[in-house]
Amino acid sequence: MEQPFLSVIIPAHNEEHRLPHTIESLFAYLNSQRYSSDVWIVENGSQDQTLRLAQELVQRYDRLHVLHEEQRGKGLAVRRGMLTATGTYRMMCDADLSMPPHEIGRFLPPQLTGVDIAIASREAPGAKRYDEPHYRHWIGRVFNLLIRLLLLPQFHDTQCGFKCFTAAAAERLFPLQTITGWTFDVEILYLATRLGLRIQEVPIQWYFNAESKVQVGRDALRMALDLFYIRSHWRGFPQ
Repeated sequence: MEQPFLSVIIPAHNEEHRLPHTIESLFAYLNSQRYSSDVWIVENGSQDQTLRLAQELVQRYDRLHVLHEEQRGKGLAVRRGMLTATGTYRMMCDADLSMPPHEIGRFLPPQLTGVDIAIASREAPGAKRYDEPHYRHWIGRVFNLLIRLLLLPQFHDTQCGFKCFTAAAAERLFPLQTITGWTFDVEILYLATRLGLRIQEVPIQWYFNAESKVQVGRDALRMALDLFYIRSHWRGFPQ
C-alpha cells in the first residue's frame, strides 16, 4: 500500500456525539486536497458507543482506520496512533475539531517547510480564539507560565490539541513517551528540544467547545506535578 502523505490521528474517549460530524468535516477537506491521506481514530476506554460508531464509520470512508485501547489516557491514544500510522506527516487532531480543517495545510509543505514538528498555537501573533470563557483562558495562561518557567521557555502554547510531526520525528519521540495523560505533549516537546529537533508554532483560529474533556479542578494538580516529573525524569537526557 502506498504511503500516505498525511495521517491524521484522532484520540477518542466518549466521543459518540461529536465523532460523526468531525469525520465528515475532516474527509470533506481531505478529499479536496491533491495529496494522499488517511485518518486513524484511536478509541480508548470509552463508556459510550464510540467504538461501535467508529467501526460503522469505517464502512463509509475507505481511508478511515480504527484502533482500540482498553485503558484511558489521551497520551496513550496518541502514542498508539502515531506509531501505527504510516503517513510521511502525522497530525494529532482533537475529536471536537476546535481548529477548522482548512487550517491543516498551514502545518504541511509547501506552506511550511524545514521543521520536524509544527504545533498549533492560540497565542502566537495572528492567532484567534472564539467563545472561550475568560476563566478558562487565564487558567491556561497560568499553566503555560509554569511550562515556560520549568521546561519550555520558547513556546506560547503547548497544549493545543493539533500538532504535526514528520514520520522520522514521531518514530523517534513517541517510543520514549512515559506520560499517558493530558501532559504527554509537554513531555514530547521537551524531548524534542533536548534532541535538537526543529519546532515551529503555527497561529490558528480556535473555537472553544463547552464539552471539553479537561476538568480544570480535577486535572490541574496532576498536570502541574507532571511538569516536575518531566524535569526530573529527563534531566540527563540525552546522554
